[in-house]
Amino acid sequence: MTDFDPGRRRFLGNLGLAGLGALGAGSLLSACASSASGPAKSGGSGAVTIQSNLSSPQAKTAIEKLAENFNKLGKGTASVNTIASETFRTQLPTYLTSANPPDLYTWYAGSVANDYASKGLLLDVSDVWQGLGEYPQSLKTLSTDAAGKQVFVPMTNYWWGFFYRKSNFAKWGVQEPKTWADFLAVCETLKSKGVPPIGIGLGDTPWVASAWFDYLNIRINGAPFHRELLAGKQRFDDPKVKAVLTRWREVLPYFDPKGKAYPFQEATTALLAGKTGMFLIGTFFADAAPKDALGDLDFFRFPIIDPAVPVAEEAPTDGFFASAKSANPAGTKELLRYFASVEAQEEYVKSSSGIVLPVHPKAKAADSPLVSKGKAILESAAELTQFFNRDSSDALQPTADTALTKFMDKPDQIDAILREWQASAEKVFKG
Repeated sequence: MTDFDPGRRRFLGNLGLAGLGALGAGSLLSACASSASGPAKSGGSGAVTIQSNLSSPQAKTAIEKLAENFNKLGKGTASVNTIASETFRTQLPTYLTSANPPDLYTWYAGSVANDYASKGLLLDVSDVWQGLGEYPQSLKTLSTDAAGKQVFVPMTNYWWGFFYRKSNFAKWGVQEPKTWADFLAVCETLKSKGVPPIGIGLGDTPWVASAWFDYLNIRINGAPFHRELLAGKQRFDDPKVKAVLTRWREVLPYFDPKGKAYPFQEATTALLAGKTGMFLIGTFFADAAPKDALGDLDFFRFPIIDPAVPVAEEAPTDGFFASAKSANPAGTKELLRYFASVEAQEEYVKSSSGIVLPVHPKAKAADSPLVSKGKAILESAAELTQFFNRDSSDALQPTADTALTKFMDKPDQIDAILREWQASAEKVFKG
């Protein structure tokens, strides 16, 4: 569901609903190409309408397959509308507050779901969770709002990391860095060979920059401070946040200068073509990669900066929430039960690029070294974060987009940028 993501998510789009393409099926596929001008309507047929931001080809195929399979079960029918991810994110409040909203939505767990739930916009799906006894408590907590109701059903999660082509690293004579100093050394080597070391895709996906902010903050200040900052309990103009951008400034000379002009999909293409060396991105980016390139891809975790700070990793969880005004709450919940099943999650992995992690404890992930490595990275982490908007709200994400893209253009104006960011954030937190 991270077609982003944030949005949130292609490589590992399979890894965690990050690549949840579009939820459609068989005859429902005719609904797959709706415009984003307004919400789809459930109508009186009893079909469950899924509003999906999962538009990458492999993820879309996988979700359509799930919807098709659900329709064959005889427990209901589903139709899907696929919306470009950025449009989906900005229009989601409009969908949820419309008079006749779509029933079900591909989106994210955590604070972002709780934010919509606090406004009374999400369907209480606690009864669905009564049948999910095999799910770990951590996922149930992540899916629970401040009032104690479950409002989200997860299906996959995935990891972020620095992805690269193994053949290119070998050709360039570099190895995966472990520390920040190692990372700077790799960047310098690649730059000396005429290769922009770090890819970035900010075009119409400026949220990609938030991954850098998230990781630098959790590496320097730790995950607890990061969560407090995104909850409005700390300030963006705090010296601790200035330390984040100051550290980031050290590597700005190594970024692909063209990366500000195109989205992450094109940054993926540049990486695969050897036009950049590394790319900090979620596994969903692989949905845009040719199948024959997957075997040459590898990744390393964001380098350690302060060994005293417990290691945290970004592990966004993707799934679904439903409109409180759904015209067919019973059918919507039945579909959610299916998406939460071992059968559905294994089918999703099989039909997609296979680099996502199903969240059901008994569902099997793809058997590949890359997936095993990603799973191990998450399991070894002291803490897990989601992503900027997922740990805060969709309303706060644009403040990060503005501040961070401005910082990358004008890194000598950190103080002024952080003051502006704090002022913008205060407006969001005050509602």
